[in-house]
Amino acid sequence: MAASSAMQSILASPLTRVTNRSRVNQFLVPTCFVPHLSRNATMRVRCLADDQEDQKEQLPTPTPTPPPPPPRAPKVSTKFSDVLAFSGPAPERINGRLAMIGFVSALAVELSNGQDVFTQISNGGIPWFLGTSILLSFASLIPLFKGVSVESKSDGVMTSNAELWNGRFAMLGLVALAFTEYVKGGTLI
Repeated sequence: MAASSAMQSILASPLTRVTNRSRVNQFLVPTCFVPHLSRNATMRVRCLADDQEDQKEQLPTPTPTPPPPPPRAPKVSTKFSDVLAFSGPAPERINGRLAMIGFVSALAVELSNGQDVFTQISNGGIPWFLGTSILLSFASLIPLFKGVSVESKSDGVMTSNAELWNGRFAMLGLVALAFTEYVKGGTLI
């Protein structure tokens, strides 16, 4: 403590001056290359460590706040007009599911019987199409009317986004298959 007060008195005295002599400091760099900052002769250094410790002891410790409750899942509308709206959850999913079934069955019948899509439809495919459409539509709408969202049941590889993309590709594939067979005039395979 005595050494620090002696250094403070030396540094604080206006008679003490630092000369521009070339000296070597602790880093072995001449002081002429080190920037020189002028010092204020009236500056005093005080230690406030004791005052801060007293203030810390006087401050009350804050009570920990409980964590916020987890966010609730948004309420899914079960109104008929909301479920079947253009931007609703049902139309694209139902059309995608029907397209996936239709594309796979059209290719399977074409491979087994050698009939193109238009021949399959004209040879009794319409009742099969209507029955499948009604069955899959009701099977897709029942959970939506109960308030179950498709995103809540998706996990792993079988996600709701994967189903949407597979349905979109199946729709494109079914249209491409029918267009290619129409232009070619026969079966694709």
